Amino acid sequence: KHTVNLDNKIADVRVKPFTLEMGIKFELHVTISGKKINISEVPELSIPEDWMRDKLELNFYKSEQGGGGEVENVNYDKQSRTAVITFLRPG
Repeated sequence: KHTVNLDNKIADVRVKPFTLEMGIKFELHVTISGKKINISEVPELSIPEDWMRDKLELNFYKSEQGGGGEVENVNYDKQSRTAVITFLRPG
């Protein structure tokens, strides 16, 4: 239990555990070219677009999955179900 001062008002807050939903596995179709990876057929999930961008970034940041590396940018288009991952270094 904590007490927080917000805009000169005191709020008592308490941490409560919650259950996270199970992860979702999906298949991506990938074209690799230097610093960028073009992804098509990204599945339609009922999550916000920024969450999908984060999921894509985390997936390709992991070096053992898809030959990833440090991600510079994720350009995701929900309507066309495509994304372009740009890495900091070619590889």
